[in-house]
Amino acid sequence: MLLAFVVALFVGSLLLPGRRFALTDADNASRTCKLNGLVLFLATLAAVGLAQFAGWFSLSVLHTHFVPLLVAANLFAFALSGWLYWQGAGTQGAPAGFCRGFFLGRTLNPTRLGMDLKFFSYRPSLIALALFNLSFAAVQYETYGGLTLAMTLYQIFTFLYVLNYFQFEYGMIHTWDIVSERFGWMLAWGNFVLVPFFYCIAGWWLVHAPDTLSPTAATLLVALFAFGFWLFRGANDQKHRFKQDPNITIWGQPAETLEGRLLVSGFWGIGRHLNYTGEICIYVAFIATAGFESWVPWLLPAWLTGLLLHRSRRDDRRCHAKYGALWDQYKQRARFSMLPYVY
Repeated sequence: MLLAFVVALFVGSLLLPGRRFALTDADNASRTCKLNGLVLFLATLAAVGLAQFAGWFSLSVLHTHFVPLLVAANLFAFALSGWLYWQGAGTQGAPAGFCRGFFLGRTLNPTRLGMDLKFFSYRPSLIALALFNLSFAAVQYETYGGLTLAMTLYQIFTFLYVLNYFQFEYGMIHTWDIVSERFGWMLAWGNFVLVPFFYCIAGWWLVHAPDTLSPTAATLLVALFAFGFWLFRGANDQKHRFKQDPNITIWGQPAETLEGRLLVSGFWGIGRHLNYTGEICIYVAFIATAGFESWVPWLLPAWLTGLLLHRSRRDDRRCHAKYGALWDQYKQRARFSMLPYVY
């Protein structure tokens, strides 16, 4: 099942139409990316939906085979990482030693059949996450004859999050992960195991959970999700538009910059990593649909907060190395990292 899924998405990524963008990586290598993730995501949902309603296949199989699929995904991620390490032998600037080379990766953007494998790996990651979430709804519906309010909200939140990722896929090609992060076990295991199998933890919990979410609590969660979404996507969109055209307007005013290199308008004049704050709010809204009867679902926002705090500090070090004194000037302008007047 897992191999068929990955191969089908790979073939779909090659064949489906999409815009092509030319890129230059951190090692000055040129390549192109085909942005057809949204078409691929919708086509996958259409195919699965047709099979579900025609009675050829039930999404509940993903729930019942969750553990075997988790084992298979781990084996796949380790095998892929080993292949990436082997084929990256002799790469200039690769991390020294087996452990670092295997964990971090040796090459930036390995390709096969013209497909950037690192860029592609985010597609099975997030599409699998969406399908697992839908499988939890299918199990609840088949078992109880309907969906709870909490499950309904969870499905809406997670679907919009994945859908918007693919709508905004063009923004991914300028991120640190794609441009400068080498492709090794860290990204392979994160994309093929961590995201699809751990980030759906609230949906797993909700399958047999009682419907205790009140309309008031549901309204508050919708507000939190909407705020987090506005902050997360708004900040990322401002940064992406600025990289495309420094003469953009933000919030009705011409974009203000430091020497034309660092944006200090909009969200980026308030905090250096407010996009991370918005993403944490989104995930808290996901998890809060499961309530507080168990601490297990709350492992996800705790993990994500720690991850993004670490990444914000790493981003600061990397940007200081790149911009020097200009970054110190920016930090005086945008004094806070992720939480204005607090941190």
